Amino acid sequence: MATSVLGQSVIASPLSRTRFTSSVFPSKYVLPLHRSNKMQVKCKAEGGDRDESPLSELTPPPSKKISSRPEDVLSFTGPGPERINGRLAMIGFVSAIAVEIFTGQDLFTQIANGGYMWFVRTSILFVVASLIPFSQGVGPGAKSSSFWNPDAEVWNGRAAMVGLVALAITEFIKGGALL
Repeated sequence: MATSVLGQSVIASPLSRTRFTSSVFPSKYVLPLHRSNKMQVKCKAEGGDRDESPLSELTPPPSKKISSRPEDVLSFTGPGPERINGRLAMIGFVSAIAVEIFTGQDLFTQIANGGYMWFVRTSILFVVASLIPFSQGVGPGAKSSSFWNPDAEVWNGRAAMVGLVALAITEFIKGGALL
């Protein structure tokens, strides 16, 4: 709404009417924006007086312990599936590009020449390693800093998933290795 008002005030101002609106918007299409200096904004908190200190609003709530039941961890909205798939996609994308650089084989040739078994072994290792903290009730953001945070891992995993699919489609269309 603020950008709408700002845009209207720029378009309807007398200075912009000569430069901007004369070429883009003829003056018959621009409505004048009348301003009133008497406008005041008042707000009132609902629920009466508040006894809380201002610092209580700034402190984050204590992090809740996640459920360690496998059906909760691996549910559709649980913390496991996207993180595990993202980790596997990151490993798969980096290894596919590295093998392609060093051997010149495309992704499908890598899979046909024994890459499938490497993928299965790595997947089992990473799934077990990812489920161990969840089984102990430790959430994804338990020990994170400002740079290495859980959101960065999720977004990097999503980018790796898209990159791996894009690599496979590009190599299929091209008919050979990308590099």
